[in-house]
Amino acid sequence: MSLIGAVLGYLLTAFVLVMLARMVLDWISMSGNLPEWAVKARDITHRLTEPILAPVRRVLPPLRAGGLAIDLAFTIVFIIALVLRSVAFSL
Repeated sequence: MSLIGAVLGYLLTAFVLVMLARMVLDWISMSGNLPEWAVKARDITHRLTEPILAPVRRVLPPLRAGGLAIDLAFTIVFIIALVLRSVAFSL
Protein backbone atom coordinates (compact mmCIF):
# COMPACT_ATOMS: atom_id res chain seq x y z
CA MET A 1 0.00 0.00 0.00
CA SER A 2 1.40 3.36 -0.99
CA LEU A 3 1.43 6.41 1.22
CA ILE A 4 -1.00 8.26 -1.07
CA GLY A 5 -3.38 5.30 -1.07
CA ALA A 6 -3.25 5.07 2.71
CA VAL A 7 -3.88 8.79 3.20
CA LEU A 8 -6.78 8.77 0.73
CA GLY A 9 -8.15 5.63 2.33
CA TYR A 10 -8.09 7.14 5.81
CA LEU A 11 -9.64 10.40 4.59
CA LEU A 12 -12.43 8.45 2.91
CA THR A 13 -12.89 6.39 6.08
CA ALA A 14 -13.30 9.62 8.05
CA PHE A 15 -15.80 10.87 5.47
CA VAL A 16 -17.81 7.63 5.69
CA LEU A 17 -17.89 7.95 9.48
CA VAL A 18 -19.11 11.55 9.21
CA MET A 19 -21.82 10.39 6.79
CA LEU A 20 -22.90 7.70 9.27
CA ALA A 21 -22.96 10.28 12.08
CA ARG A 22 -25.10 12.56 9.90
CA MET A 23 -27.54 9.74 9.23
CA VAL A 24 -27.89 8.84 12.92
CA LEU A 25 -28.19 12.47 14.03
CA ASP A 26 -30.83 13.14 11.36
CA TRP A 27 -32.84 10.16 12.61
CA ILE A 28 -32.51 11.33 16.22
CA SER A 29 -33.52 14.87 15.27
CA MET A 30 -36.87 13.56 14.01
CA SER A 31 -37.87 13.05 17.66
CA GLY A 32 -37.60 16.81 18.16
CA ASN A 33 -35.82 16.62 21.52
CA LEU A 34 -32.17 17.06 20.66
CA PRO A 35 -29.66 18.02 23.34
CA GLU A 36 -27.48 21.02 22.55
CA TRP A 37 -24.42 18.85 21.80
CA ALA A 38 -26.42 16.84 19.27
CA VAL A 39 -27.61 19.99 17.51
CA LYS A 40 -24.01 21.19 17.21
CA ALA A 41 -22.84 17.77 16.02
CA ARG A 42 -25.62 17.64 13.43
CA ASP A 43 -24.67 21.10 12.16
CA ILE A 44 -21.02 20.06 11.85
CA THR A 45 -21.87 16.88 9.94
CA HIS A 46 -24.12 18.85 7.59
CA ARG A 47 -21.40 21.44 6.94
CA LEU A 48 -18.88 18.70 6.16
CA THR A 49 -21.09 16.59 3.90
CA GLU A 50 -23.45 19.04 2.20
CA PRO A 51 -20.86 20.41 -0.30
CA ILE A 52 -20.59 16.88 -1.70
CA LEU A 53 -24.25 15.91 -1.39
CA ALA A 54 -25.78 19.10 -2.85
CA PRO A 55 -24.50 18.68 -6.45
CA VAL A 56 -25.65 15.05 -6.49
CA ARG A 57 -29.01 16.06 -5.02
CA ARG A 58 -29.49 18.60 -7.83
CA VAL A 59 -29.13 15.79 -10.37
CA LEU A 60 -31.05 13.18 -8.33
CA PRO A 61 -33.71 14.77 -6.12
CA PRO A 62 -35.14 12.77 -3.20
CA LEU A 63 -37.55 10.02 -4.21
CA ARG A 64 -41.01 10.73 -2.76
CA ALA A 65 -43.26 7.89 -1.62
CA GLY A 66 -46.26 9.35 0.17
CA GLY A 67 -45.01 11.21 3.24
CA LEU A 68 -41.60 9.58 3.00
CA ALA A 69 -38.63 10.90 1.03
CA ILE A 70 -35.63 8.71 0.26
CA ASP A 71 -32.45 10.71 -0.28
CA LEU A 72 -30.83 8.92 -3.20
CA ALA A 73 -27.93 11.40 -3.19
CA PHE A 74 -26.91 10.27 0.29
CA THR A 75 -27.06 6.61 -0.70
CA ILE A 76 -25.09 7.11 -3.92
CA VAL A 77 -22.38 9.26 -2.30
CA PHE A 78 -22.08 6.77 0.57
CA ILE A 79 -21.64 3.81 -1.80
CA ILE A 80 -19.16 5.71 -4.00
CA ALA A 81 -17.14 6.70 -0.91
CA LEU A 82 -17.00 3.05 0.20
CA VAL A 83 -15.86 1.90 -3.25
CA LEU A 84 -13.23 4.65 -3.50
CA ARG A 85 -12.03 3.76 0.00
CA SER A 86 -11.51 0.15 -1.06
CA VAL A 87 -9.67 1.25 -4.19
CA ALA A 88 -7.47 3.68 -2.23
CA PHE A 89 -6.44 1.03 0.29
CA SER A 90 -5.56 -1.36 -2.53
CA LEU A 91 -3.13 1.13 -4.14
